[in-house]
Amino acid sequence: MSIPVDLADLPTTLAGFDRGYLLTTTEGRVKAVSVRAVPADGLLRIAAPGRGSLANVAANPVVTLLFPPREAAGHALLVDGTGRGEGDDVVVTPAAAVLHRAAS
Repeated sequence: MSIPVDLADLPTTLAGFDRGYLLTTTEGRVKAVSVRAVPADGLLRIAAPGRGSLANVAANPVVTLLFPPREAAGHALLVDGTGRGEGDDVVVTPAAAVLHRAAS
């Protein structure tokens, strides 16, 4: 079951989650790193995810953030967007977000 999240509501929705994963790709490989996303002015800032993630975003700016559910039967939050490096950080412009729970 998926529930679309209005991007204007993303900061409030994100407040219900802890750490998540930044997923980036390059040359057919996926890189996942544990991160915290801080919302500001419609963007999500990921502090210092590492050189590999920064290199991936430079090569392919399409990213996904995955925030697992806090409880077993809860919803995960998925955010698709475009990332760009800014110093040691990645700044994500969200394009779409959904709350997703596996079907029972």
